[in-house]
Amino acid sequence: MVALALDGIGAAYGRHIVLADVGIDVLKAGSLTAVIGPNAAGKSTLFKRIAGLIKGPGLVELSDSARGERAICYMPQDTGANAVLTVYESVLLAAKQGSSWKVHDGELVEIDETLKALRIEDLAFRGLGELSGGQRQLVSLAQALVRRPEVLLMDEPTSALDLHRQIEVLGFVASLAERTGMIVLIALHDLNHALRYCANAIVIANGQMAVSGASAEVINEAMLRDIYKVNARIERCSKGRPLVIVDSPCLEAPAAQPAQPAQKVPAPV
Repeated sequence: MVALALDGIGAAYGRHIVLADVGIDVLKAGSLTAVIGPNAAGKSTLFKRIAGLIKGPGLVELSDSARGERAICYMPQDTGANAVLTVYESVLLAAKQGSSWKVHDGELVEIDETLKALRIEDLAFRGLGELSGGQRQLVSLAQALVRRPEVLLMDEPTSALDLHRQIEVLGFVASLAERTGMIVLIALHDLNHALRYCANAIVIANGQMAVSGASAEVINEAMLRDIYKVNARIERCSKGRPLVIVDSPCLEAPAAQPAQPAQKVPAPV
């Protein structure tokens, strides 16, 4: 099954380097990995670089895939709407991307099933311009899923969703990845969501990978203090799940410095 590795990848906008020397040994089929870090750390740039939307040094290695670059799908956080299209039309266009324009009955069935799975079938014939931010995020996810990606890059996909929908979407994506073997990287600001749904985590800070490994090992008090500049604790709830509890900001946070070379925390066997 498909596997993804990154070797020293970077990116720049003009002369401004925004991402440098990010490497990941192997992300295996069916894995869900959180990409976390402060605002403007380089998470979106990392996704664009993996998706081939921007160029830069290093290698994105996708093995055991018959689809090549088409196997990777990027779901951006900016879900700009084209008011001319309906939801159904926009999802159909996504499904036909890179293929012939002849529409098959099976594709229509798949679109119907995807909208139903995300519980947005009632929006099918509404214009994109009529939708709320949260509804547009769900439509953007439908557009990504009908392309049948082997690698799905989700950039803050729950930022406009209410709590119920956040839990629903993350649970659905985790289940889908396990069932289909899809590799999912998901940028999240809610670290408790990362702990609950993602077996592994990658921390991006100042354009570099600060640490990677099992989420429960990566998300710790030292990382929260050094990267997020907060005094926090990791405690377990009554069901044994780890939770981040933030007590206060670090009042004398040091000036931002380039992250140290990445540390890799091995996932538990």
